[in-house]
This record gives sequence, structure tokens and C-alpha cells, in this order.
Amino acid sequence: MNLKKMDHTDACAPYEELYIYYLDGPVGKDKEQYLGPHFLGNWLEDGNSFLFFSRPTRELVEGIVTKGKNLKLIDEFHFSYEEWLGGKIKPFTIPPFFITPPWEDNHKTSAGIKIVLDPGVVFGTTLHPTTRDSLRALATIYEKHRIDRVLDLGTGTGILALGAALLGAQNVLAVDINPLAVRTAVANVRLNGLEERVEVTEGRAENWINHQADLVVANIQYDTLSELVLHEEFQNKKWFILSGLMRSQADRIRAALCHRNAEIIQEWNHEMIWYTFLGRLKGPHDE
Repeated sequence: MNLKKMDHTDACAPYEELYIYYLDGPVGKDKEQYLGPHFLGNWLEDGNSFLFFSRPTRELVEGIVTKGKNLKLIDEFHFSYEEWLGGKIKPFTIPPFFITPPWEDNHKTSAGIKIVLDPGVVFGTTLHPTTRDSLRALATIYEKHRIDRVLDLGTGTGILALGAALLGAQNVLAVDINPLAVRTAVANVRLNGLEERVEVTEGRAENWINHQADLVVANIQYDTLSELVLHEEFQNKKWFILSGLMRSQADRIRAALCHRNAEIIQEWNHEMIWYTFLGRLKGPHDE
């Protein structure tokens, strides 16, 4: 991701405004080099592209559309950076974690385990309650158990993978289907000096559920999550953290887990809307 570099002691976000161009059709990496110095990244979803810029860049985008095949400019949007992220990103604590953006990483604190997180334009800033509750679930399981191998599906910014590694996991694989999320997570792994323990890869969650791990973490959309829970390889995991669920979806996942011989150890909900499960699977790994 072509993010603007800045001094970590600067007390401001890396950019103030976001200009987003929504295109019907995928913009390939080979075309990104022509999008100019204000290009921030390309969010690919369902065969469409969302091009992010820190300055208005409609002419360049129209040029890409004109030269490209099967591309059409559908719409454009303008947000402040804070509006896009859902609020100002400030240092805060979710015990035992202290999370800070790099532009405010001048805090000398003993409040907890520090995670330096640059969200870029990707989801997973910890402002969403499911991200916060997933961090709480990680903290809860590591209070009593040592877990070395973790699989984080739908990693976004990589925050849950970082949290697991900082709590003691020695081998974390973080997976996301979106290349922009992967690049953002890779950058955050480097910011925290965890390259030896956290690997980030691009791919579909259901294609990586067979990866060997003791704990699977999935804060991801319901359709994918329901498929993962029914997958034969899910049963081979020992622990799970499942999140991103609204109430009716949580009820269906709870029922599916019951059929998988799974025990929900603890659950969190935010205003009875968003649900997170921490649980254990009984299987061949049991003594």
C-alpha cells in the first residue's frame, strides 16, 4: 500500500481526507503505478474496485477506465479520514493491551502490552465491538493456557494476529482474501517487529482452515463463518474465537457448534447486537 511515511511522534493522522472511486471491474496491480502519488490502495470486492486517494484524482481514474477493458466508474465518495474509520483513532487500553496508532506512539506507558496499529483504510481498527471483544477473548484464553500455533482468518489490519503473538504464540498465520488488507497487515507486523512469528498471506478463509493450529480466530462475515464451522478440519482445532455475529446469526452458529461437540466457554455481546464466542472443541487432540 502506497501510504505516506511520517514521523511517529507526529500527533496527527497520516492524511485528513479520503477520495474513493468505485469501479465496476477489477483494477489490476499493473495499473496501480499510473494512479499518481496520492493513491493509497485498491480494495477489491466481488469483482469491483474501490480506489482510495488522499487528493481528488478523478482524471487519472477516468484515464484508467478509458484504457482498461470492462471497467466503468460507478460512483465517487469523499470522507474525512475519521469519518471513514468511524471515529478518531487514539491510544486506548483493552487489558492487557495498549493500542496506539504510530503517529501517536510517543506514550511511555506501563498500561499493558503495546500494539502499534496503522489501520490505513482497512477495517479492524478496534473501534468495532467485535474486534474489541475478540481481543478480550484472546486475553481470556491466554490467562490459563499456552497456545503456540494460531490461525487468524479474515485478519484485516492484523490486530488479532499481533495480539496472539504478543501474548506468546510462536507461529501465527494471518489470512485475508483482500490484497489491500494483506498489505496493511504486513506493514503492521513490521511495525511491531513480529516478522519471525506472524506470517500474512492472501487467500480465502475456507481454503486455509486445514492449516495446523491449536487456536482458530475468525472475526469475519457470517456466510464464511458458518461454512468454516461445518468444515471437517474445524473439528481438528482445539480452541476457537468466532466473532462478527449479529444476534440471529449467533444463535445459528451456537446451534452448529453444539452439533460439532464444541463447548462455548465464554461469550461477549455488545448491546445484544454483536456476539463473540470463545470455545473449545473436543476431538483427537484430547488426551
